Amino acid sequence: MDYPRLYRKRLIPCECVELKDDKILRYDDDLIVTSWNTIRPKKELHHGCSCFYRKEGWKVSYFCREDGSRMYVYCDIVSYEPDEAAGSLTVTDLLADVIITPDGFVKVVDLDELAQAIREGLITGEQLCDCLVKVNSLLRKIYDGKLNELTSPMDEFV
Repeated sequence: MDYPRLYRKRLIPCECVELKDDKILRYDDDLIVTSWNTIRPKKELHHGCSCFYRKEGWKVSYFCREDGSRMYVYCDIVSYEPDEAAGSLTVTDLLADVIITPDGFVKVVDLDELAQAIREGLITGEQLCDCLVKVNSLLRKIYDGKLNELTSPMDEFV
């Protein structure tokens, strides 16, 4: 099956990168599952697996070390822009992120970047509101004890 090309668009720093080396493991209207190696190598982070929840506007990922052990769950708040004519799907990072450590600690990060983006006109007020609603719905799911529902599509791949 031919899948659309996936792109990751960041606002800070401004970049749009094709995820050409990501392996698509599942692709449907609701969910995309990929496995990947880091684009920019880091000391501990080596590879991972991601679930793109298209209707919810979340990307939930396992971040893993080289030995395959999981570091934590990293959740990006995103928007999706399909371009059927170009055969692509651009995933725009809306900056706010949620990290869940192995002991269950939940922290929301990068809200300062979200504020910077609105101040600098990198996102609209509508995108800001969309981001905050998506963060809230993700946190509700996590606090309701349903993180395993979000990560289970990746369990067989990492």
